[in-house]
This record gives sequence, C-alpha cells and structure tokens, in this order.
Amino acid sequence: MTIPNGTALITGASTGLGAVYADRLAKRGHDLILVARNGAQMEELAAKLRAEHSVAVDVIAADLTKSDDVTRIEQRLIDDAAIALFVNNAGMSLNGGTLENSAAEIETIIALNITAAARLAVAAGKAFGARGKGAIVNIASVLALAPETFEGVYSGSKAFLLNLSLSLANSLRERQVHVQAVLPGATRTEIWERSGKDVDAFPADMLMDAGDLVDAALLGLDRGEEVTIPPLADEGQWEAYHAARLAMGPGLSRRDVGERYRATAAV
Repeated sequence: MTIPNGTALITGASTGLGAVYADRLAKRGHDLILVARNGAQMEELAAKLRAEHSVAVDVIAADLTKSDDVTRIEQRLIDDAAIALFVNNAGMSLNGGTLENSAAEIETIIALNITAAARLAVAAGKAFGARGKGAIVNIASVLALAPETFEGVYSGSKAFLLNLSLSLANSLRERQVHVQAVLPGATRTEIWERSGKDVDAFPADMLMDAGDLVDAALLGLDRGEEVTIPPLADEGQWEAYHAARLAMGPGLSRRDVGERYRATAAV
C-alpha cells in the first residue's frame, strides 16, 4: 500500500522510536505533529527536521497519563483534516516486576499504555474512517505473544494493543483505512533506562537498533501488513500462529460444554 499523503501525528516523539519515526517520515515528505511531555526536546528535534527536510513540524507538549491532555490530542486528530497517519507510540514500562510495583504505578502504566493508546487509536479511526483514508500504526511488542518472559502488566498492555489493532483493522478496512500493529523485540531506546533496566544486559544478538526497527516497520506498512514483527525471520511462524487462532473461532462459544469437561457417569 501507499502511505496516504498528509501530516503524521506521532506520540512519544521526543526520543526513541518516536523520534526515529519523525525523521523517517520527514524524509518521505510528511509534515509532522510531535507529541510528548518534553517540549524542549521536541523543539530541538523539530528545528533539525525543518532544516534537513523542509517540512512543517508542530510541537504539542502533553502528558498522556492525564485525561485532559489526551482529550487535546483526540480533538486534534478529529479536527485536523490534514492528518493522514497516526503513529501511536507513547508508552512506558514498570521499574521491576509486577508484584514489586505500587497501585499508583500500575495505574500510571495503564493510563498511558492502554487508556491513552485506546482513546487516540479510536479517535483516529473515527476521523480517518469519516474521511475515507488514513493509516494507524500501533506500537505493541513481541511480549504480546510471550507474556511469561517479562513483567505482566506491560506485556498485557501490548497484548491489548495488538487485539485492538486487529479489531480496528477489520472494522476500517472497507473504509480505506489501514491499521498496522508493530511488534518490536528488545530495541535500543531510552525506555530501558527510564524503567531502571540495563539494556546492555541483553545478549547483543537480541538487541535491535531503533533505526533498523522503524525502517522494517515502515517497509511492512508499505507492503500493507496488519501485523509486522521486525525481528521474526520466519513469517510462516506468525502465519501458523494466526491461522491456529482463527481456526479456534467456531468452537469458542457454544451452548454445550466441550466433551472433555462433561462429568462421566459413576460406575
């Protein structure tokens, strides 16, 4: 597919994958709207992108754990008809394991990774669907498929985003709106340091460069993929997993319990 011409709105745009997406999309000629908490850092990035690529760059400082700030970005997605691409990238991870965090910390990660991500994806879906064009890129994680290997609230939030993406893709396909879920593996970004983890503790062959990740994700978007897993070499593994999941569909809701759960008569 061809990414629609127009402005790209990117959340979590001050550093990491968001900043790389901003650079790559500016190179493709997209005007940008950058959203993150650190306005000064985004202004530096915006000045660089304007100078290097001659694109318009708007900066919106917003804390997406705050409902009022999410509302401002929702409204921009709805009101600004120039926006044709939404990169739903803002996210965080917890410092330590699930059971080592407070209720407030759990609420914060859910507010950003689930509540804000869902509200903005839905707002973009409604706006793009009404316009009959657009693309939504939701940054999930391979941990959506491997919850045993990491902290469970983070991986659960990414499984939520994968499910939301597949549902929105199905709903918006006929309206010429494309939805892509990107599932990175371990990637060298600032999220590790912010959550108190040492990124260099990973084996070198498990850690992807952020630029390589975004380049692969954009190639997947160009190809029309609805799920892109940049580190997965064998596409057939994903296809088999996806096909097995779909094959279970007809048996997931029935009047009668499965034979394996029926009580046997006493002898």
